[in-house]
Amino acid sequence: MTLTIAAEPAPLRVNADGVVLVGKTRVRLDTVVYVFQQGATAEEIVYRFPSLKLADVYATIAFYLNHQQEFETYLQQRQQKAQEIRKMNEAKFEPQGLRDRLLARKAMQ
Repeated sequence: MTLTIAAEPAPLRVNADGVVLVGKTRVRLDTVVYVFQQGATAEEIVYRFPSLKLADVYATIAFYLNHQQEFETYLQQRQQKAQEIRKMNEAKFEPQGLRDRLLARKAMQ
């Protein structure tokens, strides 16, 4: 029997919002990387996120380690997008007095 060595693609996919997800789950790439950077092992990550497969976590960590600069660029783009969305929401829904408005609405019910 001969061992066949073949490169497998990283178990990552991009959803409609441009967010990179791991495997067939809704767990984000940046979540796995953040937990890994905090010192968690692949086994601990799977324990925290049971929908993940251990092999996918190892492959994701390997992808991150081999593409750290691209990951940092992706993360910066996500943070910029989040700030844009936050500003749009704050412009649309003024945060000042929100609690008072919600309590007043609740009292009217």
